Amino acid sequence: MKRRSDNLMLWMLRRAASAALLLWLLMSAVFWVVRLAPGNPLDQMTNADMSEEDRLLVRRRLGLDEPVGAQYLRWAGAVLRGDWGDSISQHRPVARILSEAVPATLLLTVSAYVLHLVLALLAGMAMAVRRGRSLERWLNIGGLILYSLPSFWFGLMLILVGGVKLGWFPLGGMHAPDAVFMGPVAAAADTARHLVLPVIVLAFGSYMSTARFLRASLEDVLGQDYILAARARGVPERRVLWHHALRNGLLPVMTQIGLHIPFLLGGAVVVEAVFGWPGMGRVTIEAIWSRDYPLIMATTFMASSLVVIGSMLADLGYQLLDPRIRLASRAGQT
Repeated sequence: MKRRSDNLMLWMLRRAASAALLLWLLMSAVFWVVRLAPGNPLDQMTNADMSEEDRLLVRRRLGLDEPVGAQYLRWAGAVLRGDWGDSISQHRPVARILSEAVPATLLLTVSAYVLHLVLALLAGMAMAVRRGRSLERWLNIGGLILYSLPSFWFGLMLILVGGVKLGWFPLGGMHAPDAVFMGPVAAAADTARHLVLPVIVLAFGSYMSTARFLRASLEDVLGQDYILAARARGVPERRVLWHHALRNGLLPVMTQIGLHIPFLLGGAVVVEAVFGWPGMGRVTIEAIWSRDYPLIMATTFMASSLVVIGSMLADLGYQLLDPRIRLASRAGQT
């Protein structure tokens, strides 16, 4: 047990080190790309009536009068100290902006992914058990239709039907205007009502890819000898499916978790814009339009970190589902 724990710790340390190096290389590339891209943050802070001397003062205050190499060294030193600087467009610390946006995005994406997994699990198992029957065909057709719908159009249709026509859900935002006067229970219920439509868009638009992957995995597992042996011993079909087949059928699906997070974050950008959700997606879009370099760097770092963490959690989940996997050997391959 101690050796296994040591192997796990060694693997986690190696993965963390490689992830930190990958993140730094990515952030360095983003730093240079955003500065080579067309546009200038000065355009958002100056006007035609300003003198050249005033423009130079603004440029110097933002640190844009230095060569790009010097800007990079100054930025890298500040980041290593935990200082992401001040937002150019919002005129306040980037860390404060992220502290407001990240929890909102995590609430949206985690809720959507939980629903995504539940739908994928139910649909994948149903299609595997009812293979070749009408239920499988209808699940396939319905899931693929939802998968093919553009997120912005699906979101707008839900707002039109569920918000405007039926009046069941709010049209956008995360809280009602009077949420500050509500008690804890009422405030939580209000946030849940605002969460329903964007979560539906994210989850219903992506679950079929996981469901089809799970169906293929379950079909392969259900044909294995140990499944046939369990059925021959008289084990109930429900136990065969849930206890024996599903545990091993989920192994390939676990590897997809790290890949799903980028898609969820990418979809959240569109969904947050459609529903006015105050998360990282909307902050990122506004930062790109205003060429807010510090905010762009910070949001990129947060999104990349979530992807790396998701990949590591997928590997840990793979290990928990199949203890035969040796982390020591995987650590040597990382």
